Amino acid sequence: MSIEYVQTDEERIEELERSLRGQLLLPDDDGYHEARQVWNAMIDRRPALVVQCAGPADVQAAVNYARETDQLVSVKSGGHNIAGTAVGEDAVMLDLSGMNSVRVDPDARTVRVEPGAVLNELDHETQAHGLAVPVGYNSTTGIAGLALGGGFGWLSRTYGLTCDNLLSADVVTAAGELVHASAEENEDLFWGLRGGGGNFGVVTSFEFQLHEVGPELLAGLLVHPFEDTQSVLTAYREFVADAPDEATVWFVIRDAPPLEFLPEEWHGERVLILAACYAGDMSDGERVLQPLRDIGDPIADVVGPHRYTEWQQAFDPLGSEGVRNYWKSHNFEALTDEIIETYVEYGERLPSADSEIACAQLGGAINDVDVAATAYPHRNAKFLMNLHTRWEDRERDDECIEWTREFHEAMTPHATGGVYVNFLPETDGAAQAAYRENYERMVDLKTTWDPENRFRLNHNVEPATDDRSM
Repeated sequence: MSIEYVQTDEERIEELERSLRGQLLLPDDDGYHEARQVWNAMIDRRPALVVQCAGPADVQAAVNYARETDQLVSVKSGGHNIAGTAVGEDAVMLDLSGMNSVRVDPDARTVRVEPGAVLNELDHETQAHGLAVPVGYNSTTGIAGLALGGGFGWLSRTYGLTCDNLLSADVVTAAGELVHASAEENEDLFWGLRGGGGNFGVVTSFEFQLHEVGPELLAGLLVHPFEDTQSVLTAYREFVADAPDEATVWFVIRDAPPLEFLPEEWHGERVLILAACYAGDMSDGERVLQPLRDIGDPIADVVGPHRYTEWQQAFDPLGSEGVRNYWKSHNFEALTDEIIETYVEYGERLPSADSEIACAQLGGAINDVDVAATAYPHRNAKFLMNLHTRWEDRERDDECIEWTREFHEAMTPHATGGVYVNFLPETDGAAQAAYRENYERMVDLKTTWDPENRFRLNHNVEPATDDRSM
């Protein structure tokens, strides 16, 4: 009679390590603690091991190891996600940050990007050809999490979401297979990748459509005293109602940072900032944005020509890593008087000097896409509020989180009920609000591509069970 040999855990790990081109890190190894750090300092989880992948074969090896040892998988690309989903306690963590190549085809106006690339790396390569992908507003954000969750920024009203510009992707599935997804191949998976987060696999390469942008565009800030918030936002509401898709104007309530163009006496004082960008002909932009610049009596007006890459990085210092963060978000179809009044009420008592109330203008090309065309469903939203609550002292956690939740609750009656998945600080019970009308289709997709829910360390859509209809 034969005796079946069973590998020990140590032997399995050694076998995994031998199969890698990248590096495997265990908790006692140099580099392990650095690898598990992410942008939000509130996240302090310890994965069972970290696989620093050098290519798709390493991703396949790690996913196969996790499946064979019945462990969950977390995926770190840029590590910028507010919920810290890149790091799972006792999970097999895939660190893709070393996979960051960007290859531009200027003739086809496409770009192939690996998942570890961050936005300033992507912009650096595409702007060499006067081209850009619509991406987010913080250049240290990773392209993978941004695109898989939707992705919006200064170009989105003109050219759509980041996920709307996705042409194809290479994906390692829960079965360890490397597959290609596009409008012609694995169409169901391609649909889910455009807004469905990391529920369906590990993307090892993205292909995006590029657009002519830059090297300069009209952009800049208008800074107003906080006491003028109600009147300025009322006039802002009238401006954006008729603004062309090329114009995007967001607003922020915060304490003024020590910017060189602000008078020193305003440093640290509460202000309302209008951030404007025009993604079109600069002379047209001057004409379109002039009524916005005529509103009120601003402390500073620095709207003018800016290099696109500089504008993309302008807000990075306000979102630096290593600080404790807790966010809450809402979508709105309109900016009502009640919403403006609530902004003023809570803007008067921000919980810390680093906290801010931000509101992005959506609409335009984002909402021209049918709600069923991609997993991202929020095609009715015109504004998106995000409460960026940031502080350093962990003893203030309860206080700062309570303020954020209270403000969020006060805004709930005015909101659509939908939330942008990339701005959700908790993962439990969030998926239905994030995916709304598309949720049931995503359940079916999850059941097909990840029936064991191996990729659940995210804003998870659970696969169907046999008793789902009972």
